[in-house]
Amino acid sequence: MSDPGTTMRAMTFPELFQSAPGEVLLVCTSYENGKARWGQLLGEIGGGRQGDVLVLGDARVRLVEGRGWDYLHGGNVPALVPEGESAPVVVLADIAVTYGGAGPLLVDVAVVPGRGVRVPSARLGEVLTALLGGALGFDDLVRGMDVLGVYEGDGARPAFTTPTTPLRRDFPALPSTDAALLVRTSFDDEAGWQALLADLGGVDESGRWVGADLDPDEIDVDNYPLTARVVDDRAFSDLLPGQVPALTAPKLHTTLVALADARTFTEPGRPLTVVDLYDTPGQAMLLPCREVGSLACNLEIGNMDFHEFIAQEGEEPWWKE
Repeated sequence: MSDPGTTMRAMTFPELFQSAPGEVLLVCTSYENGKARWGQLLGEIGGGRQGDVLVLGDARVRLVEGRGWDYLHGGNVPALVPEGESAPVVVLADIAVTYGGAGPLLVDVAVVPGRGVRVPSARLGEVLTALLGGALGFDDLVRGMDVLGVYEGDGARPAFTTPTTPLRRDFPALPSTDAALLVRTSFDDEAGWQALLADLGGVDESGRWVGADLDPDEIDVDNYPLTARVVDDRAFSDLLPGQVPALTAPKLHTTLVALADARTFTEPGRPLTVVDLYDTPGQAMLLPCREVGSLACNLEIGNMDFHEFIAQEGEEPWWKE
């Protein structure tokens, strides 16, 4: 499998506009024949219209359109925010909103830039007002997510809560790849790391890939192997899920990022912390290493969504059933 390498950053997106004081940008990232596709979102949000601004209680939301932001993902937003931006979030109306009926995606640009949380469309003004006024923090949104990545949504609670407090902030970009990434973030157990790689089928001769050049006739579809670019670099020590989306290359569709963290080396099944990059950037699940290949495969072919693999609070994990 080819690896585009860390120097190829793919095409970039145009910089976002500077928001006015008290405003938040709502950016359309879904287009058809050059036309912005908002779906039912603007009607569901409600509020009064003043030109390109929706007034939602004490929050003002500026509608932003431009084909240059087609397929913009939440993790790529922080790099596009102008210096001096005061709004703590940017809101995206993405393809999940247009065609899937999902709520808008709030992207953190202040605390842990690049992580995201969805909110019900009808509650957008309420949540933005609370964020702008300090009654809510982005950490509160993350802690309040259901398995669908929706703040105080109707879905079940996840069994594993996405961590919110970063220990470090100075991380380099992750390698560019259109496959998955396996990133080591804990370096206290070298034997455990080598055992994990062995459990995943071992690395290739370059030492950079697990699951490369698989023979389709030898694949066990019930235990689908993981194909991933291996990142074994202390520069990523203590990397948390919410920090991952902003480190991935724009417009190069990395499938997922799996973190080999302290849990990997201390808990049964060598679980990996797997990070969503698209539906709810930065949302994490804990998954036994043997199951991550199946998740990656299903995401690549669009057969299942990230949230369908998340273990639910109070229920036996699906892989134990």
